[in-house]
Amino acid sequence: MTEEKQLKYDIAYLKMAQEWGKLSHCKRKQVGALIVKDRMIISDGFNGTPSGFDNCCEDENGETKWEVLHAEANAILKVASSTQSCKNATLYITLSPCIQCSKLIHQSGIKRVVYAKTYRDSSGLDFLEKAGVEVKYLPYNE
Repeated sequence: MTEEKQLKYDIAYLKMAQEWGKLSHCKRKQVGALIVKDRMIISDGFNGTPSGFDNCCEDENGETKWEVLHAEANAILKVASSTQSCKNATLYITLSPCIQCSKLIHQSGIKRVVYAKTYRDSSGLDFLEKAGVEVKYLPYNE
């Protein structure tokens, strides 16, 4: 695929991830993720509480509850419960991954991460680059 065509796909998938993030019940941040393999979306996720829990993501002080799952973790876990594999896939995410999720991304076999906004702590990105995962920052105008 040409670089120009890849960029068009990257922007389109990021926009879709952003729409997916709007499904989150979290008030502080709504983050969306898509996992794409061979130009097919194999999983999606947004940040939120585990299945069966109250959808409220923040406590009475406005802090994120510890049990809230990040968008990329939800997307990876969805693949884990299917017949699909993340091996050599691309993760599109609206906010760059934290260090914990970066370990999941690497271990799941995802080889490329495209993100639109940078998380306050860039340790996750540093880890991914060290692990040989291609990381691409792609801010775009809505």
